[in-house]
Amino acid sequence: MKLFDALTIALGLLLIVSQVPEFNSKSTIIVTLLAIGGFYFLAEIFGVYRRWNGIAFTREVTTLILAWGTTLVLLKMLGIFTSYSTELSTPALGMWFVVTPVMALAVRVVHNWYQRYLVDQGISTRRFAIVGANELGIQLARNIRNSPSLGLKLIGYYDDRPDDRTGKLPDDVEQKLGVIQNVIEAARRGEVQVVFITLPMRAEARIRSLIQQLADTTASVYIVPDLFVFQMLNSRWSDIEGVPVVSVFENPLFGVDGVVKRCLDLVVSTAALLVAGIPMLMIAAAVKLTSKGPVLFKQKRYGLEGDEIDVWKFRSMTVCENGTKVTQATQNDSRFTPIGGFLRKSSLDELPQIFNVLAGHMSLVGPRPHANAHNEYYRKQIDGYMLRHKVKPGMTGLAQVNGCRGETETLDKMEKRVFFDHQYIREWSIWLDIKIILKTFLVVFSRQNAY
Repeated sequence: MKLFDALTIALGLLLIVSQVPEFNSKSTIIVTLLAIGGFYFLAEIFGVYRRWNGIAFTREVTTLILAWGTTLVLLKMLGIFTSYSTELSTPALGMWFVVTPVMALAVRVVHNWYQRYLVDQGISTRRFAIVGANELGIQLARNIRNSPSLGLKLIGYYDDRPDDRTGKLPDDVEQKLGVIQNVIEAARRGEVQVVFITLPMRAEARIRSLIQQLADTTASVYIVPDLFVFQMLNSRWSDIEGVPVVSVFENPLFGVDGVVKRCLDLVVSTAALLVAGIPMLMIAAAVKLTSKGPVLFKQKRYGLEGDEIDVWKFRSMTVCENGTKVTQATQNDSRFTPIGGFLRKSSLDELPQIFNVLAGHMSLVGPRPHANAHNEYYRKQIDGYMLRHKVKPGMTGLAQVNGCRGETETLDKMEKRVFFDHQYIREWSIWLDIKIILKTFLVVFSRQNAY
């Protein structure tokens, strides 16, 4: 894939310079080598060439585009700050930015199709079996089928339980072939090259016995931990001095992903502040003139990793509750100031949180922060409630654009909000953030559940 990427970079430049007659051959060679070298360096940082099996193709596309875009930005800066100039205009670089990823992604699509074709034809593939006809084994089979680059072809399932206990397997997967002893015999005959063990972790004795017997074969053996019993939140494998570990609850925003999200926060919040600066001054004056008390309301809330932060809002009520008991706002709340109801319905009271984003205490998108008193109550009522603090709280979130705004007077409403918060953490991508930001404008204008 590295070779193909180098070829697409060179071919993309040749297509561009064919439209730029003054671009000389010496410049073409130098720029091509610089671009390929820079891209390879950044690709290692961005993780372009990591194994993408089981990861959404959109994540691979995003990573490739970010690495290539950064390469061109640095190349342009190199031309500006050195005596060397490429003769390539900014529009030409823009065309190069588009053409090369399109070709690189086309190569990847064709490659994946070809790998799937080889698997279907049984060419350059290894036959694998799954020990454990259960939900985990079914999901594993589907994931492998969606990752043709693994070069694996499923033979079937093996399980000691009778058919009435395992149930009928879905039509899109292979059927149960026999008991566990059968897969050991098949591995000894060389009919199975890879064995995945998906038995539950409580079956430790059976797993040990199976591994011991498979040691008398040449089959590759993998244990797939039955982690479905946990509420997984962005799990990933790692090792500590050779000891393998797997995370069950973890922050998804590490490395480049965290940098990209922070850059989006800074760029968008800065632009928002420039646009909303004067309206915010007008709102501040209106709050001050229509009611007694401070313009801004500061409330203690939990931030990243549960650390306490101060969240700012325009004051919309005649009270400033910030203790062990905080009463949620309700429709036509008597505590609203003369303009408080309008501020809350239009979400204009949230604008000061732009400063929270700029300071790094919040993000544009993330689980909405709740008052500390509410956190302490709901963490005892909802399993996994505090996991929403594995990322920074946001001005808007997946829950809010899916109708979970306003008062949570019943437990099931908060449970639904937490469900979307967990989904956001598991499925995070920069494109999901952008989608939520755009949908937020529609939600704000609709004013649904806003009071």
